[in-house]
Amino acid sequence: MLVLQHQDIVNELPRLRRYARALTHDTALSDDLVQDTVERALSRFTLWRPGNLRAWLFTIMHNVYVNQVRAAPPLAKDDAPPELPVRATQADSLEMRDLARSLARLPTEQREVLLLIGLEDLSYEEAATIIGVPIGTVMSRLSRGRERLRALLAGSELPEAQLKVVK
Repeated sequence: MLVLQHQDIVNELPRLRRYARALTHDTALSDDLVQDTVERALSRFTLWRPGNLRAWLFTIMHNVYVNQVRAAPPLAKDDAPPELPVRATQADSLEMRDLARSLARLPTEQREVLLLIGLEDLSYEEAATIIGVPIGTVMSRLSRGRERLRALLAGSELPEAQLKVVK
């Protein structure tokens, strides 16, 4: 029988920090999110069942983040996402800023799936478990998110999807 050790959670901190930073775009908010996640995991570690610890922690983080977003007042449409720290070269900095702004413009559902699969290298099944949706929904959100992100990075705006009546 596997027993959850506190060191196992400590070993996951870099991944938790990276995912939190990508979700929040803010150092202080991401640190708070990681702290809230670890606090909740430690207070409920008896609920953990042997398996994928990272997926369990990401599920906790996802739920904490969703609760925080729901509780936060809505932002004005003209608020720009925060700038990322300056990188080594100007071109890198501009590309990262464009990517961060484009990611911020994606719907939350698409951004979460893109970050879990693209940044955290999780499988579709793990991402589906973390978010709490079927695998098909993950694949659909990932496909739409990638398409929209490509369009945003290319400088074009995709029209809103229009449903077609199929007989």
